[in-house]
Amino acid sequence: MKVDYIIVGLGLAGLAFVEELITANKSFIVFEDASQTSSLVAGGVYNPVILKRFSPVWNAKQQLEIALPFYEKLEKKFDQTFDQKFIIKKAFKSIEDQNNWFSAFDKPTVAPFLDPELDNQDYRGVVGNHLFGNVKEGGRIDTLKLVETYRKYLQENNWIRFEKFNHKDILFENTSLKYHSLEAAKIIFCEGFGLKKNPYFNHLPLEEVKGEIITILAPELEIDFLLKSTLFVLPLGNNHYKVGATFNHKDKTSIPSKEGKEELIEKLKKVITVPYSIVEQSAGIRPAVKDRRPMVGVHAKHKQLSVLNGLGTRGVMIAPTVAKNLFHHLEDNEALDQEIDIKRFEKIT
Repeated sequence: MKVDYIIVGLGLAGLAFVEELITANKSFIVFEDASQTSSLVAGGVYNPVILKRFSPVWNAKQQLEIALPFYEKLEKKFDQTFDQKFIIKKAFKSIEDQNNWFSAFDKPTVAPFLDPELDNQDYRGVVGNHLFGNVKEGGRIDTLKLVETYRKYLQENNWIRFEKFNHKDILFENTSLKYHSLEAAKIIFCEGFGLKKNPYFNHLPLEEVKGEIITILAPELEIDFLLKSTLFVLPLGNNHYKVGATFNHKDKTSIPSKEGKEELIEKLKKVITVPYSIVEQSAGIRPAVKDRRPMVGVHAKHKQLSVLNGLGTRGVMIAPTVAKNLFHHLEDNEALDQEIDIKRFEKIT
C-alpha cells in the first residue's frame, strides 16, 4: 500500500498535522500505541499570558489566530463542543503582585489580554485577599474528548493502526521508504517523550516533565472562571473542577503518585476554603525543551523523516501553528520558523 505520509503518534501534534494532510488531500496512515498520555490528561488550557511573570506567551497572538479557528473547524466537523471559553482570574498574593500586573500594561504584547479594572468581588470559598486580575481570550480545549473523537474518526476511515511502530523496520530508498507493507514518501514522528526511544531523533535534548492533576467535587465552590493562584482551579461543570498541576523532573512514569496528590492538596489549602472530595487523579509526561520552543524539522541525513515534538505545557495553542509550518515546509519549501527548527541544536555541539 502506497501513502504520502506515515504519522507516528496521535496526540495534539499528530492530530494537527493529520488535519493539514486531509485539507490538502494527502494519503496517510497513523500509528498509535497509546503509550503517551500527555495530550489525554492535559488541562487543555490556553492562556496568552505567563502569569508568573506577567509576560507574553511566545507568539501568543499569532498562535491564537490559527488555533481558535482550527478548533472551531473541528467542532463543526464532528458536531461536538471542544472549546470552553472563559475568563482567567489571577488571584494576587500581594500588593507587589498587583503592581507587577499594572507594569505589564507597558508591554504591547501583553496589554491587549489584560483587563485594567481589578476585580474586588468576593467569591465564596475562594482566597482572594488582594483582589483579582482578569485575563481575556483564555479558555480550555477538552483534549481527551477531542483526541478520542479524532481517533474514532480515523478508525472509521481505516487511517489509523493501533500498534507499536518499530523504528528499526524502516527501509530507506532514494526518495521514499518502506515500512512493512507500506510505502511512503515521508514519516512524521509526533511521539511526545516516546522520542527518547527513536534512534533517528533521540539525540535531541527533549526533557520529560511529569505533570499530575486531580479532579475534585466541591458543591460549595461556585465559580465559572479559571482561577489561577499557586495552581489552577478549572470548572468542568456539575460542581467538578480540575486542579493542577505539578512539575516533576525526576519521576519519568505516567503513574499518579501519592507525592503528587499531597503536593496539590497542600497548595489547594491556600486557594480555596470549601470542603471537597477527590474523584480522580491523572498523570502524564510533558515533552519539554529547555528554551521553551517546540522541536520541529527534518532529519539531517534521512530527509524522509521529520519530527514534530516538544510542545511542553502549551500544546493546545502551539500545535496548529507548528503543524501548519512543518507541512508547508515539506510540501511548498516554506521556511521553518528558526525558533522551532531542530537545526538550532546543531550549533550547540
